[in-house]
Amino acid sequence: MENSIFIGTWWALLPPVIAILLAFLTKEVYSSLFVGIIVGALLYGQFNPWLSFEAIFNIMQENIDLQIVIFLIMLGMIVVLMEKSGGSIAYGRWATKRIKSKKSAMLATTLLGVLIFVDDYFNCLTVGSVMRPVTDRYKVSRAKLAYIIDATAAPICIIAPISSWAAAVNSYVPEDAGITGFQLFISTIPFNLYAILTLFMVIYLSITGIEFGLMKKHEENAEKGDLFTDHEGDFEQGESITMNEHGHVLDLIAPTLMLIFSAVGAMIYTGFLNGGVNIQDAFANCSSSESLIFSTFMTLIFMFIIYVPRKVVSFKDYMDSFITGFKLMIPAIAILTFAWTLKGVTQALGITDFVSNLVGNGSFIATFVPVIMFAIAIFISFSTGTSWGTFAILVPIVVSIFSGSDLQMMIISVSAVLAGAVCGDHISPISDTTIMSSAGAQCYHMNHVSTQMQYAMVPVVACVIGYIVAGFSRNAIASLIVGLLIVVIELFILKKKETA
Repeated sequence: MENSIFIGTWWALLPPVIAILLAFLTKEVYSSLFVGIIVGALLYGQFNPWLSFEAIFNIMQENIDLQIVIFLIMLGMIVVLMEKSGGSIAYGRWATKRIKSKKSAMLATTLLGVLIFVDDYFNCLTVGSVMRPVTDRYKVSRAKLAYIIDATAAPICIIAPISSWAAAVNSYVPEDAGITGFQLFISTIPFNLYAILTLFMVIYLSITGIEFGLMKKHEENAEKGDLFTDHEGDFEQGESITMNEHGHVLDLIAPTLMLIFSAVGAMIYTGFLNGGVNIQDAFANCSSSESLIFSTFMTLIFMFIIYVPRKVVSFKDYMDSFITGFKLMIPAIAILTFAWTLKGVTQALGITDFVSNLVGNGSFIATFVPVIMFAIAIFISFSTGTSWGTFAILVPIVVSIFSGSDLQMMIISVSAVLAGAVCGDHISPISDTTIMSSAGAQCYHMNHVSTQMQYAMVPVVACVIGYIVAGFSRNAIASLIVGLLIVVIELFILKKKETA
């Protein structure tokens, strides 16, 4: 359909724009992406029903990445097995014996949240269940616990190269983008200001004890013995977690280390096979999808060896983890399938040529694309409650803008999309992770939403300034230093205001 009158024109923007608008109006990402696909296919087929029908399934077939699907399924198995092993609850027992202060309790909660980086859902439910007795002992309010849980879930996953999030971003990048999907994800990490600044803020607040806004009231009440402050409504309990009481801390740490080291080793090995002459070249030329599948496969074998003979997990439970893990990842696979197809449809409509001509290389407008994309991503993610759906829509658009023309601006802008998507998801009252963080902490949901929103505004302001700096300087260190300084200044001002 190269002769379609819609190819290479502004009509190519219509499918993602419709998907964005519908996601905002319906607060439902699956149907929004699907309608965007249908509209794009109709334009591509010039409204011929049969040609449009063929276009949808041909494009879907060409764009689905089975390697990523396989990786997600095996990652789901790993999450389920970690849950069943009792390693997390063993960490809680270990922490209880060693933690002697409120500061240590919050830092230990943060550490566990960072350690469980493979899946944000698992993180939210596990960290709360494990650390709640510890934080209760040292009078940490449930709202503060929920904030720590939420702040170390998605913000950690989005800067962890070995996770489903990295695999998803990898899959959105076309072959002619001038950079592989894995290279792009790695390159976005230093520019992912919201994730880095949020983690910094959690640690900084835990060490300094600074509180402000509604959270200060919750913490003051907790010191008096009231951990909840507001007793209206019921808890959002979410899914229950059944963990082995006889697990060991190593049942959590050892598989995590195996996952990391086997993935890194496989990336280096495949990179040398693909022509790398040093470590840096090896990572640049690695087969990331193949390496991730290898690492999850080896980790599953390792988990069998350390779990089943010790009867930490029964053979039946080990085998059942395949189905349970598959079910766990169905929402992610569904979003990816629709996102891959929408990306293929918009590419077939020539969105790359149109948008690249509209926003030229080195133009003044291009300098502000990161901060604009950050704001748009927050808006969509907050409205829909999903970060995955947001960067599924926006990442292909950003790649199209700068593909083949300005690689560094593409990296910065994709980082801004990922950061904004996580931020919007972080503060959205309808987000799965927000709800599950409330459930994990057994905190009244709107208490968590209202306190976290105020806290999240601190890194948001720093990110806006940081992405403007990044647009002009194109330097990760400069933008990160500015962001960190802004956060510290904001917290200093808020502390003085609270004590005034």
